[in-house]
Amino acid sequence: MIRKLTDKKLHQKFHKSLRRKSKQVKDMVPDSVVERAAALNPLADPEVPAVNTNVEPITNETIAEHRENVLSGARKYIYPLQHSKHRILVISATIAGAAVATFLVYCSLGLYKFYQYNTFLYRVTQVVPFPVAKADGRYVAYENYLFELRHYVYYYQNQLGRNFSGDDKQQLITFRKQALQDTINNTYVKILAEQNHVSVSNKEVNERIDEVRDQNRLGSNNKVFTDVLHDYWGWSVSDFRRALKQQILSEKLVAKLDTATSTRANAALARLASGSDFAAEAKSVSQAPDAANGGDYGFSITDSNPNVPPQVVAQLFKMKPGEISGVINAGTTLEIVKLDTRTGNSLTASHIGFNLQPVSIYVKPLEKKDPPHDYVHF
Repeated sequence: MIRKLTDKKLHQKFHKSLRRKSKQVKDMVPDSVVERAAALNPLADPEVPAVNTNVEPITNETIAEHRENVLSGARKYIYPLQHSKHRILVISATIAGAAVATFLVYCSLGLYKFYQYNTFLYRVTQVVPFPVAKADGRYVAYENYLFELRHYVYYYQNQLGRNFSGDDKQQLITFRKQALQDTINNTYVKILAEQNHVSVSNKEVNERIDEVRDQNRLGSNNKVFTDVLHDYWGWSVSDFRRALKQQILSEKLVAKLDTATSTRANAALARLASGSDFAAEAKSVSQAPDAANGGDYGFSITDSNPNVPPQVVAQLFKMKPGEISGVINAGTTLEIVKLDTRTGNSLTASHIGFNLQPVSIYVKPLEKKDPPHDYVHF
């Protein structure tokens, strides 16, 4: 009985608390929200949206027209985008063109007005074929001129410690004129070589380098060889090969064109082969300064002797005492040598020399026929 009374009191107390909290919540909700909630009827049918009876239905006959209407609405967004792309391309092309024009103007002023020879412009001329002159109808590349000039300048600055200021300015002008003349001459040499079917192979260049290296004229190993080229001329090995190839081409061209000297050398060799005395032959036909001494060099020759052409030294060290060589193209002369004695790495020898004509003898007719036109004036 007591338990039932207790449960009844608890129940009454709970309902009383619930009504009090409900009243508090009701007081917190705005009247407008209460009215709107009261108007809601979850049991009523949902309202059906009104249908626009003025819209024409899509049929097979009208589908093309509707498609065109949709596309025309999209075009007003597409066309502005296409015009924007076109404008961007025009602006980009204009900026690029202006940059290229500015670059070319800068390079042209540096090369043709101020005669700059810095590394940047040299690299540019290796890519862009600026001409420095025109010879026999051919443009002479500015890069070829800078190649010649820069090794003169490098040696003068780094080995002699000069900076081309003050009295040295005239020396720089002299170098520029010499480099330009060398470049034009090299162009004529290449033209003559093509006309006379003279060429130089990589094998010939390698053999000449091996001769020089074997005679220790440019260092005893690759590192020393590379260092010598850089320290004296600012060259890489490929630069040296380029200059050497041009030199060999000139030598071969002169040897072919100077038929008179070749004839005299071969005639002397034939007489020696028939038993003529070497010393007597030297006194008779040699053009070397030691001809009066029977062609005797007058000093011991080693494999690194700088007073004897490397081609001659290389041949002498292949011979036996008393043996006579064939005709050797030593660059500026044709040589016939005889090995007299050999002791270890030292030997004595005699030679008969025939002076070849300078390559300028064969270049001048081309220059006279079509004088070169220079684009720089120092």
